Amino acid sequence: MNFFAHLVLAQPTVPSRVGNLLGDFARGIDTQSLSPEIYQGLVNHRRVDHFTDQHPAVRELKACFSPQRRRFAGIALDVLFDHYLLLHWERFSEVPKQSFIRELYRDLDSGQKLMPERMQQVTQRISAQDWFSSYEELEGVAYALDRIASRIRFQHRFAGVGKELEQNYQTFEQGFESFFPDLIEEFSSPVIKTPKGF
Repeated sequence: MNFFAHLVLAQPTVPSRVGNLLGDFARGIDTQSLSPEIYQGLVNHRRVDHFTDQHPAVRELKACFSPQRRRFAGIALDVLFDHYLLLHWERFSEVPKQSFIRELYRDLDSGQKLMPERMQQVTQRISAQDWFSSYEELEGVAYALDRIASRIRFQHRFAGVGKELEQNYQTFEQGFESFFPDLIEEFSSPVIKTPKGF
């Protein structure tokens, strides 16, 4: 899962939210030095990623990508799942979406001293550039994925994956609808619930 979903599945505290994002920035970190709440968030992050990677619906969706982009299918789906979660937010939560996003940004700003340097830089951009609101549009997802592609250091053909997301949009959405209720049933969250009839 990507940044927004990991934060949704965290406890509503600064250390938990920091820990639940730390999984993407934990290389070289001495996990024994982390506070219990941050460490538990990191463990939760890794469990969420493992559950996602092993889910049958997610595995099927990865096969929908072209051969030249299939290697990066997990990355593309992570960001796309944030898009669907934001798009269908009212079906999952009674918490107003924009106020929740603002709360997340405040907690990321408050937790800067708890983060490694690279994580500080990325989370500052998340807040300043309002990444989560941009994910509500497929164009914003495509832009984010092209930015990721530009940072890959070896030769690849991941750039332009947004076209494949658009072409298979309904298939990917149906896969999300199959997968995400299972995820939130496995990992309870204080802000979301399994919707009826989803």
